[in-house]
Amino acid sequence: MHCFLQALSAAQSAAFARPVISGQGLCWTTTFEMSRACPTAPGAQLPTRSEPRLLAPPRVMATVLVLLMLVACPAATTAALVTRDLRLNVCMDAKHHKTEPGPEGQLYGQCVLWKDNACCTANTSLEAHQDQSYLYNFNWDHCGAMPEKCKRHFIQDTCLYECSPNLGPWIDQADTSWRKERIRDVPLCREDCEQWWDDCQDAVTCKVNWHKGWNWTTGTNQCPRGAMCQKFKFVFPTAAALCEQVWSGSYRYTSHHRGSGRCIQMWFDPAQGNPNIAVAQYYARGGAPPKSPLSILLVLLPLTLVGLL
Repeated sequence: MHCFLQALSAAQSAAFARPVISGQGLCWTTTFEMSRACPTAPGAQLPTRSEPRLLAPPRVMATVLVLLMLVACPAATTAALVTRDLRLNVCMDAKHHKTEPGPEGQLYGQCVLWKDNACCTANTSLEAHQDQSYLYNFNWDHCGAMPEKCKRHFIQDTCLYECSPNLGPWIDQADTSWRKERIRDVPLCREDCEQWWDDCQDAVTCKVNWHKGWNWTTGTNQCPRGAMCQKFKFVFPTAAALCEQVWSGSYRYTSHHRGSGRCIQMWFDPAQGNPNIAVAQYYARGGAPPKSPLSILLVLLPLTLVGLL
């Protein structure tokens, strides 16, 4: 729309007469018709000021100018789309991520979903399955043993975070010393959040935000003094609370379902392809499919021509 207004303004400036001081007095002329519009002989009649005279040749020139500007505008739009595409198929700048995604044929366990194109190494995928790995020295069992059906969701969450190259639209600057970037507000599919909560509601924890506030004096996370261990269903009353609060806003609960193309799936069948590729593309382009330069031109051209009438 900004390009359209610029084009319309330029066209009107070029097409309509304007006052010019000449040797014969005040006359009305246009940028393109300076010599023809002003009278050169004594007694020549001046156009009235109340009704600007629209001249055919300038109008043609104005139309040409509009077309050139509208062609340039979609080109700028295309350049913007290329810039947004840089957020696709990328790895964040964090503690264990590769600098660029690529094939990893030996990914372990639940992380195997990303073996064709991953931001994690085989060793990282193995450590993601350990109860207390060297990745972050994080202990899932800080309030007693975490049930396996619950733990598998946290393993899958780790695999998604470490391995997925499709989180670019949600990469944000981090305020910690051990990583420069993090994810924020990744839209998780409804089923992923709700199954996570269902399988973990009877597990036990002592904190809402697992990113900070732990006691690390022993080298691993322990509950801070005075914190009471409670079941997840009391700490996180809803699936949305679990997804959005446990990692301080890394994820966002959505009403979108798996396969909708509008939410990131923690779980998918790699034989059917990675559905998160299309989701990242959708959000990288502002939540809408990209428009071709030709389609933009066809939409704006009629509006511009009407504005010249």
